[in-house]
Order: sequence, then C-alpha cells, then structure tokens
Amino acid sequence: MASLGKGRIEAFSDGVIAIIITIMVLELKVPHETHFADLLPVLPVLLSYVLSFVYVGIYWNNHHHLFHATRGVNGAIMWANLHLLFWLSLIPFVTHWMGENFRASAPVASYGFVLLMAAIAYQFLASLLARHDGTNSVIAKALGKDRKGNLSVLLYCAGIALSFVNFGAALSVYVGVAVLWFIPDRRVERALAEVQAVQPNGNGL
Repeated sequence: MASLGKGRIEAFSDGVIAIIITIMVLELKVPHETHFADLLPVLPVLLSYVLSFVYVGIYWNNHHHLFHATRGVNGAIMWANLHLLFWLSLIPFVTHWMGENFRASAPVASYGFVLLMAAIAYQFLASLLARHDGTNSVIAKALGKDRKGNLSVLLYCAGIALSFVNFGAALSVYVGVAVLWFIPDRRVERALAEVQAVQPNGNGL
C-alpha cells in the first residue's frame, strides 16, 4: 500500500496542540487583588486547566509515539488525525465551562463526552495506523487488544453517567483515567526496542 510522508502531519498536529494549550491558559483570569485567599474563586477554573493540560499532554506524548513507530500515512489516516484534533480542540471550551460551573451536571458531562470522543478518535487513528503498517508491524504488536484504551472508554462512560448523580464522583473518574495514562504508554517503546534488538540498524521501520 502506498504511503505518504508523515512529517507534515506530525508538525501540523504539534501546532494544533500548542494552540489548544495556549487557548486554555488565556482563559485563566488573574484576580485583581493580591492575597492568596483571592485565588479561591478562580481555583475550580485553575484545577480544570491543570487536568486538561495533563490530558492534552498525554495525547501529545502518545501521538508522538504512534507516528514515530509508523512507516507512513495515507489519506484515511490524515482524516482520522483531523478527527482526533477536532475533539481535542473542544477541550478548552468544555474546560472553561466546567471550571465555571463544576457543580452542574451538564458541564461535567460535556467534559467527559469530549474526553470520550477524543479517546475513541485516538483508538480509531491507532487502528488505521496498525492496519496500514500490517499485522506484524510495531504498532500492531504494541497495541494488541488495547485493553487500556477500552477500559478508558468504559470509565469515561461511567463518569458521564455519574455527572448526573454526583459531580465529585464524575471528576474523580476523569482524574483516575488521567492517572492511568499519565505515565507514557510504553507499549510502542517496547515494541520498537524488540525490533531494534533484532535489526540494530533500524531497517525494519
């Protein structure tokens, strides 16, 4: 199957993710007063920003691992990557909405929904990359049955449902998934190491 170069898609994705983080930090409003107590009213927004920053960082890190391992891309992969970036681009909006209304069900559920759709989009992108490179490729071997990704999707669904019952429990689920992924996914690194051990010159990539 013909492949296209992956450099531009990586550079474009890095640029979009950088803009997403910039938008999020610009949403933070600095108190006019000068005491630590004056930070309390904006603390929910600040904590929402921290959580979302971690999530965006996780996606950037794992996205880098995916495209480092793949041989190339095609048109379907490019569209799948845009699909992922679309959902990531909504994170600043739902982050600010949830930060301003963290006790309300709709903002907390919407935040979880965007995270859910981003997770599904990432899984779809990874599956296309694995299919493009072949069943014996580094990505295909690294992903396997993707139990971690499937568990994350289930947890996001639980968080969305919990947001209509207990916003604190829902937020705990979102934080829990972030903790689950905070350490970069080592599956691709291990698969790359195995290939390099067999082919020290990296001819297999």
